[in-house]
Amino acid sequence: MSKQFGTAVNAWQPHDFIPGDTVNGSYFLTLYINPAWFLELGRNARSAFRFGRNSIEVTSQIGRLVQMVTSLLMEHDYNSMFDGYLYELVRECFDQSWQWVDGDTDMRNDWVTVSDFRIRKSMQLMKERLGDELVLDTIARDSGLSRPHFYKLFRQNIGLTPNIYLNTLRMETSINRLTQTADPITSIGLDIGFSSQASFTRFFTSNSGIAPTEYRRATTLRP
Repeated sequence: MSKQFGTAVNAWQPHDFIPGDTVNGSYFLTLYINPAWFLELGRNARSAFRFGRNSIEVTSQIGRLVQMVTSLLMEHDYNSMFDGYLYELVRECFDQSWQWVDGDTDMRNDWVTVSDFRIRKSMQLMKERLGDELVLDTIARDSGLSRPHFYKLFRQNIGLTPNIYLNTLRMETSINRLTQTADPITSIGLDIGFSSQASFTRFFTSNSGIAPTEYRRATTLRP
């Protein structure tokens, strides 16, 4: 990443970040995009939210929108225009990611869906049992699959192992709770299957690079 280029990561796409400047530091505008929000504002429910490539050129228009959104965030000015500016920024980045992409590989309207009903059932069971002492063998059995077949079929449909998908659900839930509620850290950890605050903190830190208490503090927006 640089001032000229940003990075786009699709849902479930493995990724990592290694800071390039640990002396002076950097500021980043990071957006976690809810596909339903994007499609609703775009009035285009048939499209799948998937970037064409990972590298996003920061055009003059994208740069202007970054400045606008950042200014509103810094000033805590969430007026009626904020969602509009935010959507426009995401849309510009989305469209920019598809420039110079071969037409044969343009899959904006042809994203892969989960075709096997047993995998759809297993995904639902994971969400419903997130706070249990979850054993994926049980999920496999309740979905009508043996353990080896479950792991193979899950990866074929989702592109991830069940373990990674489960950890993603835990991270999504914990981030929502940390940013949208005042629930104690211990309660959040217990509700998503961790036996103690320490084990939850280790999990969250290893996946986000920051402790849950610090994450909550950094993302708390005060008017």
